[in-house]
Amino acid sequence: MLMAKDLEIVLLRSFVTAVRAGSISRAATALGQTQPALSQQLRKLEHTVGRPLLHRSPAGVVMTRAGEELLPYAERILSLAAQALAETGGALTGHCGVGLLEDLAASRLPLALADLTRLHPGATLEVLCLSQSATRQAYDAGRVQLVLDEVSDVPGPPRWTVRRPLVWAVGEGVDVKADPLPVVLFSNPCTWRTRVLEALERAERRWQVAFESNSLIGVLGAIRAGLGVAALMPANLEPSMIAHNQDLLPELPDIEFGLTRHPRTDGDPLIDAVEAALRRAI
Repeated sequence: MLMAKDLEIVLLRSFVTAVRAGSISRAATALGQTQPALSQQLRKLEHTVGRPLLHRSPAGVVMTRAGEELLPYAERILSLAAQALAETGGALTGHCGVGLLEDLAASRLPLALADLTRLHPGATLEVLCLSQSATRQAYDAGRVQLVLDEVSDVPGPPRWTVRRPLVWAVGEGVDVKADPLPVVLFSNPCTWRTRVLEALERAERRWQVAFESNSLIGVLGAIRAGLGVAALMPANLEPSMIAHNQDLLPELPDIEFGLTRHPRTDGDPLIDAVEAALRRAI
Protein backbone atom coordinates (compact mmCIF):
# COMPACT_ATOMS: atom_id res chain seq x y z
CA MET A 1 0.00 0.00 0.00
CA LEU A 2 1.44 3.39 -1.02
CA MET A 3 1.76 6.03 1.66
CA ALA A 4 0.03 9.33 0.89
CA LYS A 5 2.37 12.28 0.50
CA ASP A 6 1.83 15.36 2.65
CA LEU A 7 2.94 18.92 1.94
CA GLU A 8 4.59 20.12 5.14
CA ILE A 9 3.83 23.73 5.99
CA VAL A 10 7.40 24.43 7.08
CA LEU A 11 8.65 23.32 3.66
CA LEU A 12 6.05 25.40 1.85
CA ARG A 13 7.06 28.43 3.92
CA SER A 14 10.69 27.90 2.94
CA PHE A 15 9.73 27.69 -0.74
CA VAL A 16 7.53 30.79 -0.71
CA THR A 17 10.14 32.79 1.20
CA ALA A 18 12.85 31.79 -1.28
CA VAL A 19 10.67 32.87 -4.21
CA ARG A 20 9.84 36.22 -2.63
CA ALA A 21 13.43 36.90 -1.61
CA GLY A 22 14.86 35.88 -4.97
CA SER A 23 17.73 33.99 -3.36
CA ILE A 24 18.29 31.20 -0.86
CA SER A 25 20.73 33.25 1.21
CA ARG A 26 18.27 36.13 1.67
CA ALA A 27 15.47 33.69 2.44
CA ALA A 28 17.61 31.91 5.05
CA THR A 29 18.32 35.24 6.74
CA ALA A 30 14.61 36.14 6.74
CA LEU A 31 13.69 32.78 8.29
CA GLY A 32 16.54 32.78 10.80
CA GLN A 33 18.05 29.60 9.34
CA THR A 34 21.35 28.61 7.82
CA GLN A 35 21.59 28.43 4.05
CA PRO A 36 22.40 24.67 4.02
CA ALA A 37 19.37 23.95 6.22
CA LEU A 38 17.06 25.90 3.95
CA SER A 39 18.52 24.23 0.85
CA GLN A 40 17.86 20.85 2.42
CA GLN A 41 14.23 21.80 3.10
CA LEU A 42 13.78 22.91 -0.51
CA ARG A 43 15.24 19.65 -1.79
CA LYS A 44 12.90 17.72 0.49
CA LEU A 45 9.91 19.60 -0.91
CA GLU A 46 11.10 18.94 -4.47
CA HIS A 47 11.40 15.25 -3.60
CA THR A 48 7.84 15.26 -2.26
CA VAL A 49 6.48 17.00 -5.35
CA GLY A 50 8.64 14.90 -7.66
CA ARG A 51 9.81 17.81 -9.81
CA PRO A 52 12.40 20.62 -9.54
CA LEU A 53 10.79 23.80 -8.23
CA LEU A 54 13.62 26.33 -8.56
CA HIS A 55 16.36 27.20 -11.02
CA ARG A 56 19.45 27.95 -8.92
CA SER A 57 22.29 30.20 -10.08
CA PRO A 58 24.85 32.57 -8.50
CA ALA A 59 22.42 35.40 -9.24
CA GLY A 60 19.63 33.81 -7.17
CA VAL A 61 16.64 31.55 -7.75
CA VAL A 62 13.67 31.65 -10.11
CA MET A 63 10.77 29.27 -10.37
CA THR A 64 10.51 26.36 -12.77
CA ARG A 65 7.18 25.53 -14.38
CA ALA A 66 6.44 23.21 -11.46
CA GLY A 67 7.30 26.01 -9.05
CA GLU A 68 4.91 28.35 -10.86
CA GLU A 69 2.17 25.73 -10.48
CA LEU A 70 2.87 25.09 -6.80
CA LEU A 71 3.25 28.71 -5.64
CA PRO A 72 -0.45 29.73 -5.51
CA TYR A 73 -1.33 26.59 -3.56
CA ALA A 74 1.58 27.11 -1.17
CA GLU A 75 0.63 30.72 -0.53
CA ARG A 76 -3.00 29.84 0.11
CA ILE A 77 -2.13 26.96 2.43
CA LEU A 78 0.13 29.26 4.47
CA SER A 79 -2.46 32.03 4.52
CA LEU A 80 -5.29 29.73 5.60
CA ALA A 81 -3.12 28.09 8.27
CA ALA A 82 -2.22 31.49 9.74
CA GLN A 83 -5.82 32.66 9.63
CA ALA A 84 -7.04 29.43 11.24
CA LEU A 85 -4.63 29.97 14.14
CA ALA A 86 -5.63 33.62 14.49
CA GLU A 87 -9.39 33.09 14.36
CA THR A 88 -11.31 32.81 17.63
CA GLY A 89 -14.61 31.88 16.03
CA GLY A 90 -16.01 35.40 15.77
CA ALA A 91 -17.40 36.42 12.38
CA LEU A 92 -16.08 39.65 10.86
CA THR A 93 -18.41 42.07 9.10
CA GLY A 94 -18.14 45.46 7.44
CA HIS A 95 -16.24 46.97 4.51
CA CYS A 96 -12.52 47.39 3.94
CA GLY A 97 -11.02 49.19 0.97
CA VAL A 98 -7.44 48.38 0.02
CA GLY A 99 -5.31 50.46 -2.32
CA LEU A 100 -2.70 48.28 -4.02
CA LEU A 101 0.10 48.91 -6.46
CA GLU A 102 -0.87 47.20 -9.72
CA ASP A 103 2.18 44.92 -9.60
CA LEU A 104 1.03 43.64 -6.19
CA ALA A 105 -2.58 43.29 -7.28
CA ALA A 106 -1.44 41.27 -10.32
CA SER A 107 0.51 38.88 -8.09
CA ARG A 108 -1.08 36.21 -5.95
CA LEU A 109 -1.42 38.49 -2.94
CA PRO A 110 -5.19 39.08 -3.52
CA LEU A 111 -5.76 35.34 -2.99
CA ALA A 112 -5.05 35.91 0.70
CA LEU A 113 -7.81 38.51 0.76
CA ALA A 114 -10.17 36.21 -1.12
CA ASP A 115 -9.59 33.47 1.44
CA LEU A 116 -10.37 35.96 4.21
CA THR A 117 -13.74 36.82 2.67
CA ARG A 118 -14.58 33.12 2.32
CA LEU A 119 -14.00 32.71 6.05
CA HIS A 120 -16.10 35.80 6.75
CA PRO A 121 -18.91 36.07 4.18
CA GLY A 122 -20.35 39.06 6.03
CA ALA A 123 -17.28 41.14 5.21
CA THR A 124 -16.75 43.04 1.94
CA LEU A 125 -13.27 43.75 0.59
CA GLU A 126 -12.63 46.23 -2.22
CA VAL A 127 -9.23 46.31 -3.94
CA LEU A 128 -8.42 49.45 -5.94
CA CYS A 129 -5.45 50.12 -8.23
CA LEU A 130 -5.41 53.88 -8.67
CA SER A 131 -2.98 56.68 -9.37
CA GLN A 132 -1.20 58.19 -6.39
CA SER A 133 -3.49 61.24 -6.32
CA ALA A 134 -6.66 59.15 -6.74
CA THR A 135 -5.55 56.79 -3.98
CA ARG A 136 -5.00 59.79 -1.71
CA GLN A 137 -8.51 61.07 -2.45
CA ALA A 138 -10.04 57.66 -1.74
CA TYR A 139 -8.02 57.42 1.47
CA ASP A 140 -9.07 60.87 2.66
CA ALA A 141 -12.70 60.15 1.77
CA GLY A 142 -12.70 56.91 3.78
CA ARG A 143 -13.28 54.58 0.83
CA VAL A 144 -9.79 53.11 1.27
CA GLN A 145 -8.63 52.18 4.76
CA LEU A 146 -5.35 50.46 3.87
CA VAL A 147 -2.76 51.34 1.22
CA LEU A 148 0.11 49.01 0.29
CA ASP A 149 2.48 50.65 -2.17
CA GLU A 150 6.02 51.92 -2.49
CA VAL A 151 6.96 53.82 0.64
CA SER A 152 7.33 57.06 -1.34
CA ASP A 153 3.76 56.79 -2.65
CA VAL A 154 1.68 55.84 0.41
CA PRO A 155 -0.60 58.62 1.68
CA GLY A 156 0.73 58.65 5.23
CA PRO A 157 3.47 57.36 7.53
CA PRO A 158 3.80 53.57 6.99
CA ARG A 159 2.98 51.28 9.89
CA TRP A 160 5.49 48.77 8.57
CA THR A 161 7.77 48.34 5.59
CA VAL A 162 9.29 45.44 3.66
CA ARG A 163 11.92 45.25 0.93
CA ARG A 164 11.47 43.03 -2.13
CA PRO A 165 13.88 42.43 -5.05
CA LEU A 166 13.46 43.32 -8.69
CA VAL A 167 14.64 40.83 -11.32
CA TRP A 168 15.28 41.04 -15.03
CA ALA A 169 12.64 39.72 -17.40
CA VAL A 170 14.01 39.08 -20.89
CA GLY A 171 11.77 38.70 -23.91
CA GLU A 172 12.19 35.65 -26.13
CA GLY A 173 14.92 36.18 -28.70
CA VAL A 174 16.28 39.33 -27.03
CA ASP A 175 20.07 39.53 -27.02
CA VAL A 176 21.17 40.84 -23.61
CA LYS A 177 24.57 41.65 -25.16
CA ALA A 178 22.96 44.10 -27.59
CA ASP A 179 24.47 47.58 -27.72
CA PRO A 180 22.38 49.54 -27.02
CA LEU A 181 20.24 47.27 -24.85
CA PRO A 182 16.50 47.46 -25.69
CA VAL A 183 14.61 48.28 -22.50
CA VAL A 184 10.89 48.05 -21.70
CA LEU A 185 9.93 50.62 -19.09
CA PHE A 186 6.99 51.83 -17.05
CA SER A 187 5.97 55.33 -18.10
CA ASN A 188 6.82 58.33 -15.96
CA PRO A 189 6.28 59.04 -13.14
CA CYS A 190 7.77 55.75 -11.91
CA THR A 191 10.55 55.28 -9.38
CA TRP A 192 11.30 51.80 -10.78
CA ARG A 193 12.04 53.36 -14.15
CA THR A 194 14.54 55.77 -12.61
CA ARG A 195 16.29 53.05 -10.62
CA VAL A 196 16.54 50.69 -13.59
CA LEU A 197 18.11 53.36 -15.77
CA GLU A 198 20.47 54.36 -12.96
CA ALA A 199 21.59 50.71 -12.64
CA LEU A 200 22.32 50.59 -16.37
CA GLU A 201 24.24 53.86 -16.22
CA ARG A 202 26.35 52.65 -13.30
CA ALA A 203 27.18 49.51 -15.28
CA GLU A 204 28.06 51.72 -18.26
CA ARG A 205 25.53 49.88 -20.43
CA ARG A 206 24.14 51.82 -23.36
CA TRP A 207 20.37 51.48 -23.63
CA GLN A 208 17.40 52.60 -25.67
CA VAL A 209 13.71 52.64 -24.83
CA ALA A 210 12.06 49.94 -26.93
CA PHE A 211 8.60 50.27 -25.37
CA GLU A 212 6.94 51.96 -22.42
CA SER A 213 3.53 51.65 -20.78
CA ASN A 214 1.80 52.92 -17.67
CA SER A 215 0.40 49.45 -16.94
CA LEU A 216 1.85 46.09 -15.98
CA ILE A 217 -0.28 44.44 -18.68
CA GLY A 218 1.40 46.60 -21.33
CA VAL A 219 4.90 45.89 -20.04
CA LEU A 220 4.25 42.14 -19.87
CA GLY A 221 2.85 42.17 -23.40
CA ALA A 222 5.96 43.92 -24.71
CA ILE A 223 8.23 41.38 -23.04
CA ARG A 224 6.20 38.47 -24.44
CA ALA A 225 6.57 40.06 -27.88
CA GLY A 226 10.36 40.03 -27.49
CA LEU A 227 10.79 43.81 -27.55
CA GLY A 228 13.40 44.01 -24.80
CA VAL A 229 14.22 43.54 -21.13
CA ALA A 230 12.37 44.90 -18.10
CA ALA A 231 12.55 44.93 -14.31
CA LEU A 232 9.73 43.05 -12.58
CA MET A 233 8.86 41.55 -9.23
CA PRO A 234 9.63 37.80 -9.14
CA ALA A 235 5.95 36.96 -8.58
CA ASN A 236 5.04 38.56 -11.92
CA LEU A 237 7.65 36.71 -13.97
CA GLU A 238 6.60 34.12 -16.50
CA PRO A 239 8.92 31.15 -17.20
CA SER A 240 9.64 32.34 -20.74
CA MET A 241 10.84 35.70 -19.39
CA ILE A 242 13.48 34.54 -16.96
CA ALA A 243 16.95 36.01 -17.37
CA HIS A 244 19.06 32.86 -16.95
CA ASN A 245 22.35 34.68 -17.56
CA GLN A 246 22.04 37.68 -15.28
CA ASP A 247 25.80 38.20 -15.25
CA LEU A 248 25.35 40.18 -18.47
CA LEU A 249 22.85 42.54 -16.84
CA PRO A 250 23.49 44.89 -13.90
CA GLU A 251 22.21 44.11 -10.42
CA LEU A 252 18.83 45.69 -9.72
CA PRO A 253 17.89 47.47 -6.49
CA ASP A 254 15.31 46.29 -3.99
CA ILE A 255 11.96 48.07 -3.75
CA GLU A 256 10.68 49.17 -0.35
CA PHE A 257 6.96 48.75 0.19
CA GLY A 258 5.00 50.21 3.06
CA LEU A 259 1.49 49.92 4.45
CA THR A 260 -0.48 52.93 5.61
CA ARG A 261 -3.68 52.56 7.64
CA HIS A 262 -6.30 55.23 8.12
CA PRO A 263 -6.11 56.48 11.74
CA ARG A 264 -9.90 56.28 12.15
CA THR A 265 -9.77 52.48 11.81
CA ASP A 266 -7.76 51.71 14.95
CA GLY A 267 -9.37 48.83 16.80
CA ASP A 268 -11.54 47.74 13.86
CA PRO A 269 -11.34 43.90 13.86
CA LEU A 270 -11.93 43.59 10.09
CA ILE A 271 -9.20 46.10 9.24
CA ASP A 272 -6.92 44.34 11.74
CA ALA A 273 -7.53 41.01 9.97
CA VAL A 274 -6.97 42.45 6.48
CA GLU A 275 -3.75 44.18 7.55
CA ALA A 276 -2.48 40.93 9.08
CA ALA A 277 -3.36 39.01 5.90
CA LEU A 278 -1.52 41.53 3.72
CA ARG A 279 1.54 41.42 5.94
CA ARG A 280 1.67 37.63 5.85
CA ALA A 281 1.12 37.53 2.10
CA ILE A 282 3.86 39.98 1.17
